Amino acid sequence: MIQQFTEQEAIEERQKYVSAFNDTMIKIWKEQITLLGVIDTGRLLRSPMSVGLSADGKYSQVQLSQAFLEYGLWQDYGTGGEVPRGNSGDLGRAKKRQRRRWFSRKYYASVMNIKDFMADSLGKEFMGAISSAFSKDFRRNH
Repeated sequence: MIQQFTEQEAIEERQKYVSAFNDTMIKIWKEQITLLGVIDTGRLLRSPMSVGLSADGKYSQVQLSQAFLEYGLWQDYGTGGEVPRGNSGDLGRAKKRQRRRWFSRKYYASVMNIKDFMADSLGKEFMGAISSAFSKDFRRNH
């Protein structure tokens, strides 16, 4: 049987999940930076932070923001460092920098998880509202 939520229970569940999402992303990114050794000065490791969270009153529309140093993207893409600006693209030597995907894989998976969670939560809330509308007690009292 599928669990149905009242509107307030569903809102509270979404609020808790969304509030924890930014913090969890920061922890995941720092863990990946450490595991992959994307550390030289430590600035990238210290840079990920939660920038903001805004939501409508029912947590059905949410905007989350995180930030980190741009350098982290070049590490994730495996570009930069050994290639000087204005080069022809063929330096005649093997590429030294290896792609260290600390950001993109985990971020995509996490975004898909929150998408699935929101769909499930909103669906359960809707089912609860429809179920209430068809119950004998609700029809009798409204």
